[in-house]
Order: sequence, then structure tokens, then C-alpha cells
Amino acid sequence: MRKTLRKRQPTSPGEILREEFLVPLGMTQKQLADHLGHDLKVVNRIVNGRTSVSAEMALKLGATFRTSPEFWLNAQKAIDLYRAASRLTELPKPLLKAS
Repeated sequence: MRKTLRKRQPTSPGEILREEFLVPLGMTQKQLADHLGHDLKVVNRIVNGRTSVSAEMALKLGATFRTSPEFWLNAQKAIDLYRAASRLTELPKPLLKAS
């Protein structure tokens, strides 16, 4: 079975956080980390794409920026699926055919 890959990588939650929220609000990563009750390293790793957005972090980001937690988790899911599809050489054949 042939796999399908998107042509470009989806926008990461960290890039969305930086470009759509932190920069326009003039907020530093440290200020956000303090507001969320996390260490600066946690926010920095998300912004730089070195760690994923967890369900707990999605809830906190949603409350902080008046977005839904699903917004953050969907962005993370898109990145995760893209990366997984990039690593796979082949997908298994379906067990059943749809009628």
C-alpha cells in the first residue's frame, strides 16, 4: 500500500505559540513560563520544537490565550502524524474491504 505524505511539514505548536501569540503580545518565554507555573526550559522546548504539547499544557495554553485545548493538541497531532509518516516506508494492507 502506498503511503501519502504532505508536501510540507505542518506548522508546529511551538511556531504557532511564538508567531501568533508571544510576538504579537510582546511576551517573553520567561513571562509565559511564569504565568503557566512552569520552568522556562519547558516553554523553550515547545517553542523550539524539541518537546510535544501535552494534554495538560494544551489546557493551560488554551486557558491562557482563550483558545481551545484541542487547538494545541490538533497542531501537535498534525506534526506527530507527519513525522511518523516520514519514517514509515510502507503501511500494512487493510484486513477488510469496505463495502
